[in-house]
Amino acid sequence: MKRIIIFLALLPFAACKKYLDEPLPSGTINESNAFVSDDAVSSVVTATLANLIDNGMFGGSASGNLAYTTALYTDETRYLNVNTTNMYYYYMDALTPAMVNDWTSSYSQLYAVNAALEGIQSTTANLYHKNQWLGECYFVRGVLLFYLTNLYGNVPLVTTSSYATNNVMGRTPQALVYHQITADLLQAQSLLQTTYADGYGNTTTHRVRPNRYAAAALLSKVYLYEGVWDSAEAEADTVLASSSYALAPVASAFNLNGSETIFAMNSYPGSAVNEYSLYVNGMPATVTTPTSNSVYACLDTQLVHTFETGDARLANWVRVVQGTAPVMTYYFPYKYASSTAGAQNVLLLRTGEVYLIRAEARAEQNNLSGAASDLNAVRARATLAATTATDQQGLLNAIAHERRVELFTEFGNRFFDLKRTGKIDSVMTAFAPIKGATWSAYMKLYPLPLNDLLQDPNLTQNPGYPSN
Repeated sequence: MKRIIIFLALLPFAACKKYLDEPLPSGTINESNAFVSDDAVSSVVTATLANLIDNGMFGGSASGNLAYTTALYTDETRYLNVNTTNMYYYYMDALTPAMVNDWTSSYSQLYAVNAALEGIQSTTANLYHKNQWLGECYFVRGVLLFYLTNLYGNVPLVTTSSYATNNVMGRTPQALVYHQITADLLQAQSLLQTTYADGYGNTTTHRVRPNRYAAAALLSKVYLYEGVWDSAEAEADTVLASSSYALAPVASAFNLNGSETIFAMNSYPGSAVNEYSLYVNGMPATVTTPTSNSVYACLDTQLVHTFETGDARLANWVRVVQGTAPVMTYYFPYKYASSTAGAQNVLLLRTGEVYLIRAEARAEQNNLSGAASDLNAVRARATLAATTATDQQGLLNAIAHERRVELFTEFGNRFFDLKRTGKIDSVMTAFAPIKGATWSAYMKLYPLPLNDLLQDPNLTQNPGYPSN
């Protein structure tokens, strides 16, 4: 992986986010002075957090935004422009190794966070906020590994900045990758505070750096994906027992630093969040075609019809636009509706999902009343009646439905849910022809870039894709 190993954390970050409340240096932080003080270390760690959305799979252009591309890849959104862009090939389930960016950006960021961890652990400087810096790094590494393994399957488990080790590393079984993710998030839990901190280590109301509950929320998701139901429930309990988190009204669920927010990110300073640009972009209620406003994806009508009558999420999180050429109605994700820079953050972990994680974990353990209670809390927030499901399978089906209408277009949740529940092939085999595509089982994993295969003799391509 020689090509993707770049020490990002030690580059100049004069544009690092103001919302991270970061004391930035006047110039470049080089390797010799990166870990000599809290201010210097804070700048390095802030860079790893900022890069998640500035240069990674959670932000960037349409083809580099995980939420956008996985929604096209599955059955959530429809692409409106038949051309040769990468987004079109995501929509047609016709990826090639050259089209996927998540691997390269994520391994670059893994290298940076590993180097930061090593530097913080080895420094002799007296760091007053050392636990915060370490906890934040462990959290970021857990995030990166979680999404990498869910996109690519068995992936190299890079936990060092050693070129000699990383450049010849083969695939690691997913169970071991999950073991490392769990260990990292448990470390983050033990090191971080329950409050939110800024780049100076001070308590803040901004929820854009992870705290102990953010680590617990992601850990509950990891355990859910692994099928460790009791641990998934316990970690969700930890989050939901805190008075800091509650189901916000649907209309304000994505507001800045609200009770729904467990961990959030923001777009580049001076810009609205990426999801606004991708799905709204100042488009009026009536247009010739959405593409005239540089909006190229809308919700698939099957998803829109999945919402029950009276669901407040349909009214608040879905925007209706009338097209005139041709005459038709379009539906767009509208969770991020503000064009104002800094008015919203992008939520990676939020309260609604944790309720549904605990509901599923409880149902799997046959705690049907507890599962129904959590499910109904989410439904009540959406102004829907309580579930009519009474048995275990009925509740699991109802929870799966609720996840689809609650978490739509949010960072691969639909794609990952279909895979982890074993439904991906049946759902996509039926849906792919609707968009003119053909689904094959190997497509549940993304292809690896060819350059990395050429440079690492121990790295192999995912089945179904070219290796040279």
